[in-house]
Amino acid sequence: MTIASTLRLSLYGVALSAISTLGLIGCSNSSTDTAATTENSSAADAEKPAKSIAITQIVEHPSLDDMRRGIIDELADNGYVEGQNLTVNFQSAQGNTATAGQIAKQFAGDNPDAIVAISTPSAQSIVAATTTIPIIYTAVSDPLGAKLINEDGKPFQSNLTGLSSQLPLEPQLDLLQQIKPEMKTIGFVYSPGEANSVSLRDSLKQALPARDLTLLDIPANRPTDIGMATRSLQGRADIIYTSFDNNVASAFEAMTQAANELKLPIVASDEFSVKRGAAAALGVNDYDFGRTTGKMVYRVLNGEAINNIEPAVMNDLTLYISPKHAKTQGVSLPAELLKNGINVDEQAQSTDNK
Repeated sequence: MTIASTLRLSLYGVALSAISTLGLIGCSNSSTDTAATTENSSAADAEKPAKSIAITQIVEHPSLDDMRRGIIDELADNGYVEGQNLTVNFQSAQGNTATAGQIAKQFAGDNPDAIVAISTPSAQSIVAATTTIPIIYTAVSDPLGAKLINEDGKPFQSNLTGLSSQLPLEPQLDLLQQIKPEMKTIGFVYSPGEANSVSLRDSLKQALPARDLTLLDIPANRPTDIGMATRSLQGRADIIYTSFDNNVASAFEAMTQAANELKLPIVASDEFSVKRGAAAALGVNDYDFGRTTGKMVYRVLNGEAINNIEPAVMNDLTLYISPKHAKTQGVSLPAELLKNGINVDEQAQSTDNK
């Protein structure tokens, strides 16, 4: 299956259904109606009671930061504005799971109106800290493996819901083979302490034999290990795949520097990884992911019981490419990818020319 046909699959139906469930508000065609709606909305916003939310993420990197920005922007557009009627307490665990646990305990003691956990380790820490404060998780690729939901898709705790991105694996493998058709071994640097990364490793090991491919998985416990782990792929792997691993994301420049030296193309699953050095990625838009999460948070702040808000999945795939990074890593992107992907090199050049 080609990437073009993959992008034409009806994956959007899942995301659109989730967004519909989250209560998108339609726009009126009438300018009079629009003005009246805006006026009524402003009046309603002014009457909204003050609320507080706590946000935590395992580490700060562009992908997670953009999700957080999307959440805050979505709340502001719905009348909860930080510094006015919304207090936001944000804390990063700086990549340390023990710190994530301490933050979770602090948030539980602060008793905000809602807690937003960005990333799998942060979500697991928050869930362990409180069974009463509403929790909305996001940037979790495998909520089942992280023990946030059961096999029926229901949260294990009544105070929990969230948004995940369970990217279908086959389109990712299609992309890898389009970029390097002759490949035999995929290099996978991952954090053994992140449930989402371990789950992806296991899925890759199960899926690759059907394509006559093998996985070379290299554990890296800390961001400082990423560069060395990547260099250990020299002469042993043909391409690198990475997805939703926070240690890798926080030290992505170390991975790209090593990959550039070794002429190993990197394929990721988010826009920022391509901007930071990957050759291509097929995944969700981080900011849109945050906006959709923000709709869930808004429903909680607006008084809806969290156990009425079902966990959702966002699988709206976008292809991002960088011919420049691909060339540095020893490959030329096929014409089909150049035609169908969003070229981040052109985006950067357009920004520089403004």
